[in-house]
Amino acid sequence: MAVVPASNVLDQLRWRYAVKKFDSSKKIPAETWAALEHAIVLSPSSYGLQLWKFVVITDPALREKLKAVSWGQTQITDASHLVVFCGRTGVTEADLDRHIGRMAQVRGVSADSLADYKKMMMGTTRAGFPAVEWTARQAYIALGVFLTSAALLGVDACPMEGFENEKYDVILGLKEQGYASAVVATAGYRATDDKYAEAAKVRFDVNDVIDRR
Repeated sequence: MAVVPASNVLDQLRWRYAVKKFDSSKKIPAETWAALEHAIVLSPSSYGLQLWKFVVITDPALREKLKAVSWGQTQITDASHLVVFCGRTGVTEADLDRHIGRMAQVRGVSADSLADYKKMMMGTTRAGFPAVEWTARQAYIALGVFLTSAALLGVDACPMEGFENEKYDVILGLKEQGYASAVVATAGYRATDDKYAEAAKVRFDVNDVIDRR
């Protein structure tokens, strides 16, 4: 397997920033977007349960509705793509069975052979477990994978918490599906007049934040 040179990875991460102004005329090519969708699906999650949903929105009218409950931020409508990262609002036995069934299918084993694994997961996600907080954290892991993958592909992105979660959930009908919005990301290509594109990236020195032991 080919290994991307470390310098290339760092160059792309230095290149990326949270885009404040997208060029609405530029769209992400279908092949590139497909790679980004697959990247978030490959994100790690606790137990591999994947208790998330990624709502990809390109419909202009729907995005105008979401912009109104996103503090009027133009990235919502001007970016090529909008992704709403959602987590399950509860963990049910059906969720565990779905994962066990998929694992058995992919790995060519019986579901019965995974009974102890299911029992362990049930013990962790017992009644009273803070599912919404837990699944939201899983969604943030996927967000990190998405942002990094976008940078490596030369696609601009912006993670966004400035939106009204409950209103998003209503507009997108998420509650009825058992999900809640956790965070949003927009993706596309930066506008040439986005002043933040040329701003120096401000980060503390590596030795100030890395504790080597």
